[in-house]
Amino acid sequence: MQALSHLKVLDLTRVVAGPWCAQTLADLGADVIKIERPGVGDDTRRAGPFVTDAKGQRTNDSAFFLGCNRGKRSVTVDLTTDRGAALVRELALASDVVIENFKVGTLAAYGLDYDALKVLHPGLVYCSVTGFGQDGPYANRAAYDSVLQAMGGLMSTCGVPDGEPGAGPMRSALPITDIVTGLYATISIMAALTQRSTTGRGQHIDMAMLDVTAALNAHLALSYLMTGVVPTRQGNLNPITAPSEVFLAVDGHFSMSAGNDSQFLVMLSVLGLDPAIAHEPRFASNVERMRHRAQLHEILQAATLGAPVAHWIDRLSERGVPCAPINDMRQLFADPQVKHRGLVLRVPHASGVDVPTLRSPLNLPDSPVEYRAAPSLGQHTDEVLHDRLGLSAQDIEVLRRDRIV
Repeated sequence: MQALSHLKVLDLTRVVAGPWCAQTLADLGADVIKIERPGVGDDTRRAGPFVTDAKGQRTNDSAFFLGCNRGKRSVTVDLTTDRGAALVRELALASDVVIENFKVGTLAAYGLDYDALKVLHPGLVYCSVTGFGQDGPYANRAAYDSVLQAMGGLMSTCGVPDGEPGAGPMRSALPITDIVTGLYATISIMAALTQRSTTGRGQHIDMAMLDVTAALNAHLALSYLMTGVVPTRQGNLNPITAPSEVFLAVDGHFSMSAGNDSQFLVMLSVLGLDPAIAHEPRFASNVERMRHRAQLHEILQAATLGAPVAHWIDRLSERGVPCAPINDMRQLFADPQVKHRGLVLRVPHASGVDVPTLRSPLNLPDSPVEYRAAPSLGQHTDEVLHDRLGLSAQDIEVLRRDRIV
């Protein structure tokens, strides 16, 4: 039995943050029903590349959608109609958890807000994922990951420093605030469920991407709050340790770090440099190495240019110095450790082909993750309406004729 196989989750979310939360719960065994718009579905279904079915035809299942909706069941319902909203309410009242990411106040019009549902289901754990939270001057603003990366301080500390070629703020290639918001939402839901087991009461979780992004600033934020000094962009430099950055070898780049004085000595030895460098006043401590970082980088870079990346990775790793090649995706998935860990899987898809998925990093040997591909649009509509709500085939056909489902 999986850890959460006893839980029923209603997923009223789309794009990344909310779906990522629901996917994590599904990985752990929860029965997650995803509500999608008939004929349209989640916005990410339209962001290619797309799955090609067994007949060679393009489906509406994209890599983006597959990456955020593994293990769920898809039900298409038009909740803007009275009958559609009633169906979704019934599903919500039969669930342990509801996750939604509509604009603040939107679901109240359909009787799907927490205040309406808790009257009939006091044990419901209801998680609202928004950009700016349920209250405050920005509560009604629209938000995407890039907006929060900008406003939340992340972009101000990422990118090439001022005065250097290509200087300017930089966003992460991945929707990092979306993904981490989804993980925080999962943690909050699990905490609320644990408390419910004692009190019998659910609660309304207000999960704001702004809050999460501020928290992601971690020690950089605390350094500012303690000193009043605004952190600046450091590029590939580690702002708290030196050397810890990117170096160029004869055939490419790699990352190399020395987290303490002893590692720095070993690094010098591996690179064939005079260990006396470590005792020079400008390099004798991490504080001084940080202060004279550019000079130190020049010395180390001159040495690393003398051999290929693989040479340095092998020798540094043997001596316990943290290092790694800078892999692209092809190199990542060809790496022997990645292969050993089985991080890439292929699972059957409703289109009749097997599709790739990434293994969840959740490793629970007594309740392992079971992998099912993300659903095709409306794949489980009839199944869920019959099994959960007791509707007959004729009832469902009427709903389909009336474009409710």
